Amino acid sequence: MQLDDIPVRTLRGTDTTFGELVDGRLALVVNVASRCGLAPQYEQLEALHREYGPRGFTVVGVPSNQFLQELGSSDAIAEYCSVTWGATFPMLEKTPVNGRHAHPLYRELTQAPDDSGKAGRITWNFEKFLVAPDGRVRRFRPRTVPDSPEVIAALEEMLPAGS
Repeated sequence: MQLDDIPVRTLRGTDTTFGELVDGRLALVVNVASRCGLAPQYEQLEALHREYGPRGFTVVGVPSNQFLQELGSSDAIAEYCSVTWGATFPMLEKTPVNGRHAHPLYRELTQAPDDSGKAGRITWNFEKFLVAPDGRVRRFRPRTVPDSPEVIAALEEMLPAGS
């Protein structure tokens, strides 16, 4: 399945596809959780979204309660992300990322290996997938912060030509 064709629903309940949501931009897809100790990464995600957005980049937050650390409702998640971290990047509805009920987007993304060659299930909140418009995917594990040198280097390398 092509990633662009996968149906997704935004945090506000709008049905679309992954391709329509990212609209040809390089996307950093991140499973997020409000009550996770890694939640301060929201600040770095927003900074990347603002800095690189004009060059054809977006962050896509995917709230997940897979590890029992996400708030209950879409409104609570939206308010937390906006008020606490100033997040303006697109967010999907609360989504399972592992197991038999994993969202099709995550079934595809988890086939991508990280830099050590390991693919498979999401290990924790804030696992990151850098998805290029041409379908290339780079995977970064949860403890790799969004503004780490390896993420920035991959982002710069994968930005659309002419950006």
